Amino acid sequence: MDKIIERFKSYIAIDTKSDENSSTCPSTKGQLELGALLAKELQELGLEDVKQDENGYIYATLKSNMDTKVPTIGFIAHLDTSPDLDGKCENPKIFTYEGGDIKLNDQYSITEKEFPFIKDLVGKELITTDGTTLLGADDKAGIAAIIDAMEYLINHPEIKHGDIKIGITPDEEIGRGADLFDVKGFNADFAYTVDGGPVGELEYENFNAASVKIEIQGKNVHPGTAKNIMINSARIAMEIDNMLPANQKPEYTEGYEGFYLLTELNGTVDYTVATYIIREHCKEKFEKMKEDFRKIVNFLNDKYGNIIKIEIKDSYYNMKEKVEPHMEIIELAKKSMIDIGIEPMIQPIRGGTDGARLSYMGLPCPNLFTGGYNFHGRFEFIPTESMKLASKLIVKIAENNGK
Repeated sequence: MDKIIERFKSYIAIDTKSDENSSTCPSTKGQLELGALLAKELQELGLEDVKQDENGYIYATLKSNMDTKVPTIGFIAHLDTSPDLDGKCENPKIFTYEGGDIKLNDQYSITEKEFPFIKDLVGKELITTDGTTLLGADDKAGIAAIIDAMEYLINHPEIKHGDIKIGITPDEEIGRGADLFDVKGFNADFAYTVDGGPVGELEYENFNAASVKIEIQGKNVHPGTAKNIMINSARIAMEIDNMLPANQKPEYTEGYEGFYLLTELNGTVDYTVATYIIREHCKEKFEKMKEDFRKIVNFLNDKYGNIIKIEIKDSYYNMKEKVEPHMEIIELAKKSMIDIGIEPMIQPIRGGTDGARLSYMGLPCPNLFTGGYNFHGRFEFIPTESMKLASKLIVKIAENNGK
């Protein structure tokens, strides 16, 4: 078995799903466990300045093998997996796909009807889950690709490259990955997150993002004597959701279209809490979506008597305005893809990466593919060839940056 696949399997066997209810960094112990393993691996490969800091961030440097100075490049991935499903994948399936539906277990399958793109993967070796966990390719495939590329460069000193910085972050999936990232200490001129999907993805536009928390204090009395007295907070939460644009939900949007997503709803007649996320690429539309939310709450407070509280917090912004002044790093990635036979697919991220936050912290940081599909759930999978191509691309970017 190829070493990159062995690495990947060892990484996904460690449960590193993050926990948004935790106040620690990292939010879960599994991330520290995987981080320690990675730090040891990087040291054994011969990288320098390897460190796992007190917050679980991993940093390392592959020193330049050139006499001339070129820009210092960084590659970044994240330790955690989505909290949406069990993250300890101990029983992945590895097989050559021969077409048709992919049976994960007796209950779940990756079907051609739901995922028609799998028809294009006939003949490829795939790694899937057994249907009980997510796979963890987001973003352990990114980690595996980066480390595999560093080993290749070490073993092939004829490939000239400048200083290469490695950064591996915790808690990206809960929006905290860049919170304590040491941009100054990282000391790269620019970087790439290796956190995208299918082969060819190259992304430097992402959503503007905000979180919304709504608290509704109702009035509960006996239903037999409730007329003109009861205020059912759960029904008001439903009323709020029904006042949002019906077509601006994730399941109805694509491309540059933004959305509101109700992520959690807990309540009774007396008290209800609803949480949402807002996503939109256009900054003006993003601001309008937040304002529309406030108008709905103000309208219903007038109707019911100031019983609703709303809190809106911005999470991250579209990295486009920070990357566009440095389009040479996009051209470097495009050329490197073409050099190894990959057609670049430049498209907006319908989500966010650590790179969005890092770009606003002074480190321009677009996103590269890992090769994976269907992230955040039991239907996640990755072609092994795609993960190897991600590693090959990192090598080629480092090489072209040195020319």
